[in-house]
Amino acid sequence: MKNWLYKNLPVIFQELLISIFNILAYRKRYGQNYKKYRQVFLRNRTLAFHELLEIQKNRFGSFLAEAIRNSKYYADYEEVSIEDIERLPIIKKEILRNNINQIVTLKKHSAVVSKTGGTTGKSLEVLYTIDNLQERFAQLDDFRNRFGYELGKRTAWFSGKSLLTDRDINKKIFWKTDHLHNVRYYSTFHMNEKYLEFYVENLIKYKPEYLVGFPSTMMEIAKFGLKMKVSMPKGIVKAIFPTAETVTSEMRNSIEAFFQANMYNQYASSEGAPFIFECIEGNLHLELQSGVFEVLDENDQPTDIGRLVVTSFTTCGTPLIRYDIGDRIILDTVQKKCNCGNNNPIVKEILGRIDDYVYSPETGKINLGNVSNTLKDVKGIVQFQVVQNSITELELFLVVDKEMFDEDNKNVFLKNWRDRVGERMKLNVHVVKNIEVEKSGKYRLVKNNIKDLVI
Repeated sequence: MKNWLYKNLPVIFQELLISIFNILAYRKRYGQNYKKYRQVFLRNRTLAFHELLEIQKNRFGSFLAEAIRNSKYYADYEEVSIEDIERLPIIKKEILRNNINQIVTLKKHSAVVSKTGGTTGKSLEVLYTIDNLQERFAQLDDFRNRFGYELGKRTAWFSGKSLLTDRDINKKIFWKTDHLHNVRYYSTFHMNEKYLEFYVENLIKYKPEYLVGFPSTMMEIAKFGLKMKVSMPKGIVKAIFPTAETVTSEMRNSIEAFFQANMYNQYASSEGAPFIFECIEGNLHLELQSGVFEVLDENDQPTDIGRLVVTSFTTCGTPLIRYDIGDRIILDTVQKKCNCGNNNPIVKEILGRIDDYVYSPETGKINLGNVSNTLKDVKGIVQFQVVQNSITELELFLVVDKEMFDEDNKNVFLKNWRDRVGERMKLNVHVVKNIEVEKSGKYRLVKNNIKDLVI
């Protein structure tokens, strides 16, 4: 009924409803404790490394004790110090999903509900306390504020909100605006070659100071704009904040070139992972006051490059203790210091989803960054996606510019793949009109359907 009513209202009333929805959401996010946390994070920006470790140590002890006290699942855990964290078991995603009712510490009616994207076909509901929600937004806004952002500044937002009607699409309008808060929401479900010019034209006309959202969507708009030899006037956009997806070098290069502004990456998750933020020097920092980060190898031993296991201090409603989140990162050397003033440890690279890889029996796993780089020296591919349904075959779906993409470019693309997967895999190329995004609005470069067959 709500859906039907929204779709049949005039645009002015649809946008009024969006503003009202945001007012209600912002009341929870930006209450009194939010302001307190903003002051804390502002004060803590330049703490020494040993001071950050002390905050992390104290918060870990308090968080673990509270989880043992309030969660049925954790009731039998022992209280250990952060130095002995490896004595606690690692929680996999399936364990979290199968035991969620025992893990949560509050009832849904008194909680803020967050749903994970479910791009693997399985979504999950986690519960936040309002206090934790306000702390998370305070830390996120403290990060963005380093580049001038505050709520109310003109922002273009690219997320999984489904706000358009058939009437909008027929009129070539792919956005809705919250005029009260100065946010324009652009649809991520219509990244089609025939629509991209309308996104480009409107963004240039709207002149957002900040961009937030899925980098894959921003990249498609940017690549189209650059192809048409247009770009955002320099100085309009102050900063770009990607969310929810791993940022590849191709994404960053295209987006920064079109919008003529720097991108500042961040890492978190719908489940409530602690934060990793990029600073003005281009370095990624683990935010120790938000949680514990363990980088482990296949034998659960500490390493510099491996899977990320997190304990998040802002998940009192659904405690995450040694949670194997399914991502991989590379730590930088302990000795490396950053000139930005942030003394948190530095991450060399966020490799992204463990499942976002292609597997070759000949060469092993090819990660997301390497998949993205198969476009090197190739002209005419507007978008592509690789789907693996078999150990011995890959399906390569391409959206191409027919004037530029010729046999030579196809051969370069295939050679790039051969360099990564070897000579024996079968590569099936499919030229298609468009590649659908997921239900969440995200675009997946890699769809690995054989991960259960790979050891």
